[in-house]
Amino acid sequence: MAVASMMLPLRTAAPPFALRDVVSGQTYSLDSFAGKTALLVIFMCRHCPYVVHVQDEIARIGQEYEGSGLGIIGISSNDPAHYPDDAPERLKEMAQRLKLRFPLCFDESQEVAKAYKAACTPDFYLFDHGRRLVYRGQLDDSRPGNDKPVTGRDLRAAIEAVLAGKPVDSNQNASIGCSIKWKPGNAPPYT
Repeated sequence: MAVASMMLPLRTAAPPFALRDVVSGQTYSLDSFAGKTALLVIFMCRHCPYVVHVQDEIARIGQEYEGSGLGIIGISSNDPAHYPDDAPERLKEMAQRLKLRFPLCFDESQEVAKAYKAACTPDFYLFDHGRRLVYRGQLDDSRPGNDKPVTGRDLRAAIEAVLAGKPVDSNQNASIGCSIKWKPGNAPPYT
């Protein structure tokens, strides 16, 4: 069932995290991106058809902005006991297949997803240099089966604005995707 992102209030401070990349094993935190002008946090997974629909564009954004002022981290918070395709070893296969140029981390406790009020996959959060939220919403208006091309238009416009030191348009549309797959008894009250 498709759900919309929670649209965390703009200017919210980036919640801290310390998560291990499924490929390198390196632990990443907000401090890992201290030298970056902006930080893009993407909640994603392997099995969701909404992520599958846009995964090539997500990988392309990682390639195009590599070495720029944009830091990127992917996070999967789904319960692998009930969704084995989202287990760390399967996420590692996905990251390698897509040649992701950013860490893809596993949020085993699901506490990071809760801190960000992540509701769906994909769910995008873009923070400025002060790590204040300037964009949360959709990649673009393409969805599986709606015949609209995947362009990344909405997210790309926000990235370009923040990297140029310009304000990001506050008229933002929620991301739509599969719900975060919470462990039994772990679903937050906002779901």
